[in-house]
Amino acid sequence: MKEVVILSGKGGTGKTSIVASFAALARDKVLADCDVDAADLHLLLQPTARRNEEFWSGQVAFIDKEKCTQCGLCQDVCRFGAIKDYSVDEVSCEGCGLCWRVCPVDAIAMQPCMAGHWFVSDTRHGPLVHARLGIAQENSGKLVTLVRVNARHVAEEQGLDCILSDGPPGIGCPVVASLTGASLALLVTEPTLSGIHDLERVVGLCRYFDIPAMVCINKCDLNGDNSRRIEDYCDAQGIEVAARVPFDNVVTEALVRGLPVVEYSSNEVTQEIANLWQRTRARLDK
Repeated sequence: MKEVVILSGKGGTGKTSIVASFAALARDKVLADCDVDAADLHLLLQPTARRNEEFWSGQVAFIDKEKCTQCGLCQDVCRFGAIKDYSVDEVSCEGCGLCWRVCPVDAIAMQPCMAGHWFVSDTRHGPLVHARLGIAQENSGKLVTLVRVNARHVAEEQGLDCILSDGPPGIGCPVVASLTGASLALLVTEPTLSGIHDLERVVGLCRYFDIPAMVCINKCDLNGDNSRRIEDYCDAQGIEVAARVPFDNVVTEALVRGLPVVEYSSNEVTQEIANLWQRTRARLDK
């Protein structure tokens, strides 16, 4: 089974738009939205959930009012300001457990947190595994891993040979969780200084985990000089520039209507995205 993860190194490069178009173009695949902190692939694929599971992670302090003697020691040692008037603010609590350790009357307990949900859904383009992390909750990397594991289970159950993963932005823990063990990384960048900088960072991450990579320059005609800088950098690194997608307002129009652009229109942009999928599929089959 092959898995391609689409990354960007930063937000706003058009990564999810590319994945949604791949969903419409590809066959025999499972879709996975690994951007659990701000999932948005479902906005374009309009899934119907057939499985909804709770995600439990981390812990939060709870003060038993009947045992508490209001000595104030827990409030004094909490460096996050999460305890006021002998009550715990669950959003501010970091779950460190120091208050629990110092309480002289055992009035504090550390309780597990219901940190979000994960879903297995049906879309018009096949199954989608996605998740929603709760506000101010932790361990998004753990939830990303849960999404990937269940995407693989769905693929095995349905006899599908490819997983398309929409990865999170940046290079932090959720990105590492979405990248490790993948067959291929498709890096979507844009011809801006920040786009170039973040491309270099995510290429370094792929190299560290020994994941082969390809690059797509989105909105390539916005700055020809920076596009050439990206091409020169990729050439020096031995990385294929698999697509150069021009800027077109039709992409925004498709997003407004909640559709992948390849379903909404047929023009130079959609043809380049279709060619990109063919190159990606060919690379996976090698």
